[in-house]
Amino acid sequence: MAITTRLQWLIWIAVFLILFFSVLPMDGWIYAFIFAPVSVAFYLLVIYGNILVLFPRFYLTGRKVQYVIYVIIMLVGGGLARGYTTHYLYNKLIATKPMTMAASDLIYVIVTGFLTFLLSFIFRIAIAYFDLKQQSEKIMAQKSQAELDLLKSQVQPHFLFNTLNNIYYEAYREAPTTAKLIERLSDIMRYFVDESPKDQVAITTEIQFLENYIALEKIRMRHDLDLAFVQACNSELRIPPMLLMTFVENIFKHGIDKSSSDNKIELSLIQDDSYLVFETVNKIHPASATAETNGFGIKNLEKRLILLYGNTFELHTSKHNNFFTAYLKVPL
Repeated sequence: MAITTRLQWLIWIAVFLILFFSVLPMDGWIYAFIFAPVSVAFYLLVIYGNILVLFPRFYLTGRKVQYVIYVIIMLVGGGLARGYTTHYLYNKLIATKPMTMAASDLIYVIVTGFLTFLLSFIFRIAIAYFDLKQQSEKIMAQKSQAELDLLKSQVQPHFLFNTLNNIYYEAYREAPTTAKLIERLSDIMRYFVDESPKDQVAITTEIQFLENYIALEKIRMRHDLDLAFVQACNSELRIPPMLLMTFVENIFKHGIDKSSSDNKIELSLIQDDSYLVFETVNKIHPASATAETNGFGIKNLEKRLILLYGNTFELHTSKHNNFFTAYLKVPL
């Protein structure tokens, strides 16, 4: 049960007890048991009828005239029902001789209904406050749990990094080339753990990530790869992480024939005034000519770019003279 629900129960139990014990000395416990629940029911009708039904459905939707009409009907109708019910039961169970209901009695129940109606707005504000406070506490607890989970999740990667470093030093003495590849793998994994969750990373970090990825992909090649990577941008630039990876990944998925000695790749990362331009060109091989080179990777990248830059970016791919080109231009 929510805190606000428990609090409301406590309030209404307190109201019931106050009404019960206020009537008990004058009219006895029988009438007290009649008067208290009937009055509480009337207060419930007015408060919850207003804050849960009338106010959100009519006032907040702009139908203010209807709202006023329904409030009057609720207060007058509920007040009359309360007054006649308590009066009838009093005559039936308590009074030694029948008592007529005076106009002042009806005015009293209607006035108390109106005051209860005004109180309903304070009641609504209080409920909203406690709900908001509870949600804030829940969010803070979730945040703390997420931070704890993050710290736990970093234990295993850091253990793996340390293990890879140990393997690197052992391999360096016997196979320096293999050791270098282990180092690149460690850097890639560290990038995923430490850098990819960030909003922006240094352009040099992103370039290093691409170079490490390319170096590991080269292991799978039977022949040397003809690759040129032109870089002409300010080293202090910062961009969203993994922004350039899709193009390079697509090349090795769809634009490379691992058994061929004729694999040509050109990468260029150039700063053009207030824009960053990344372009990749790779030769199309017969084996990959029918492969999907503009699939989910490019579509997902486009969705991400829309979220990041709106309509201020350029993204397109093309095929020309047996070469596939991917072009990306984003504002800095």
